[in-house]
Amino acid sequence: MIARRCRDVNKSEAIETSSLTKHFGSLTAIESIDFTVQQGEVFGLLGPNGAGKSTIIDLLLGLTSPSEGRVLVFGTNVAVDPRAVRRRIGVVPENYGVYDDMSGRENLQAILRLKDTTDDPERLLEAVGLDGEAFDRPAGSYSKGMVQRLVLAAALAGDPDLLILDEPTSGLDPEGIALVRELVRERADDGTTVFFSSHRLDEVEAVCDRIGIVNDGRLLTVTDVDELADRNDDVKRIRLFTEESPDDDLLDRLQSRDSVARIRADEQTLAVDCKTSSAKADVVELVNQCCSVRDFEVDEATLEDMFDATVERDRSQSRANDSVARFAEGNTE
Repeated sequence: MIARRCRDVNKSEAIETSSLTKHFGSLTAIESIDFTVQQGEVFGLLGPNGAGKSTIIDLLLGLTSPSEGRVLVFGTNVAVDPRAVRRRIGVVPENYGVYDDMSGRENLQAILRLKDTTDDPERLLEAVGLDGEAFDRPAGSYSKGMVQRLVLAAALAGDPDLLILDEPTSGLDPEGIALVRELVRERADDGTTVFFSSHRLDEVEAVCDRIGIVNDGRLLTVTDVDELADRNDDVKRIRLFTEESPDDDLLDRLQSRDSVARIRADEQTLAVDCKTSSAKADVVELVNQCCSVRDFEVDEATLEDMFDATVERDRSQSRANDSVARFAEGNTE
């Protein structure tokens, strides 16, 4: 894991949300979202599909207005003056498009005119690693990765104070992914704030200072990436390779143990997250009784495990709250 930069706590806030809520009719897309992002920080937003990430980004951009609460970008209320905010933002949206009949250069020049900036297209071309010859070809002939680079170049036009990147590495090859990571860190080191939404946990771990996890429209936690992993530093995953596939009875017996946090079964491989070191030996013994352990290995829980566990805890709590509510309603009838 890379070393995180020490943030200056005296820096002003680039983004501040307060009780941010958005209703679409009877549907609540997000509810009471509160977080801040400091200038020069790389902040990652994580969550399953439908969690509310896109709604939060739309509110940051002023593409929709909050039902309740507010969002400030560099101290400006986005709902009151969205144009002033957008002038300071560069965006890589999740669903983007380019003019297929225009060259990459012409696409970029059109963006520069819209942004009213005299930025150098060649500088932007070099920044995103787009091939010079391809820059003058029709964008309709580009691969998905090349289009993604072109859109990223457009986002960088005018040296925005805030970059909002929604799945910015989608379609890129490993070289392109590495370039985006380097570009994000360089911009942040120069003082640009980056709001980074991605389903790729390795991307977040590589570039973000802090992350916020959303699920079902609620913000579950905001924490340093390193601290999220440290919360479960004692959790160890033991991976067992068995002669036979584990049956449901074995899985139930494992899950009933207080020392077992999580189980994943895939044919003749069983992954078990243990809360204590002593639990590992118990797990091996129990599994061996049922389906003969051929081999096993122990590794650290990953950021993905921490993310999954956070979301699962929220879902479990929501189910418990629903059960209490139904019980209460039944007693009032």
